[in-house]
Amino acid sequence: MSSIAVIGGGKIGEALVSGLIANGVDPKDINVTNRNSERGHYLKETYGVVPFTDNVSAVDEVSVVFVCVKPKDVVKVVGEIAEAIDNNTATTVVSMAAGISNAVIEEVLTAGAPVVRVMPNTPMLVGKGMSVVAPGRFVGEEQLKEVVELLEAVGAVRVLTESDMDAVTALSGSSPAYIFLIAETMIDAGVHLGLPRDVAKDLAINSIYGAGAMMQETGEEPSQLRANVSSPAGTTIAAIRELEESGLRGAFYRATKACADRSAELGK
Repeated sequence: MSSIAVIGGGKIGEALVSGLIANGVDPKDINVTNRNSERGHYLKETYGVVPFTDNVSAVDEVSVVFVCVKPKDVVKVVGEIAEAIDNNTATTVVSMAAGISNAVIEEVLTAGAPVVRVMPNTPMLVGKGMSVVAPGRFVGEEQLKEVVELLEAVGAVRVLTESDMDAVTALSGSSPAYIFLIAETMIDAGVHLGLPRDVAKDLAINSIYGAGAMMQETGEEPSQLRANVSSPAGTTIAAIRELEESGLRGAFYRATKACADRSAELGK
């Protein structure tokens, strides 16, 4: 048994499907469900996957079920497929939603069902995602390995304890939006300085992309890389001073705390 079911063929579900196929998974071994039959047709034509509108039929005889629906819908969807999952104890249920704990999902399934909680992020759409995996109580070593290997098709993967997941949501799950906001702000600032918008966009996006690559590839601490650019009495340090005096660090502390708190609320 090596097939996969993806419940919810939206952005995250499609990104996962795309990455799996790019890494050699046979699209005929991937069942994808959608309430919208037109969306299912699109996924079939684009990737060659097997489309379903019925979740129960899609999870029959699969090894891993990725639940890629909104947090408010996770329990309902798992309850819907519970009987089919309970009849096959080898199936691992993987939740890709913020805030919903493994225990909540385990309660819906038969005792001993393997459940894995994952916090993904949207860069998985381009194969550069960051997925954090927290295994439930009944997940075996081989089951965890299988889930990690599947997620590596769309980016980097870390395995952490579930108690870390609210902080993870703030630091990786939601953080692409922070970077997009920074990019948007930089572009507007460039226009304010007199640059054409397309030029400002090109400069901002490529600078952010290059800075990220430097941090990842050099292994240097971000503080050191920043210091390397900040010449005494130079242009960069003048800008850094303005950002510090405007409370940039404090804003990030408050924003990530608000995000983590909201993640915790979703799980109650």
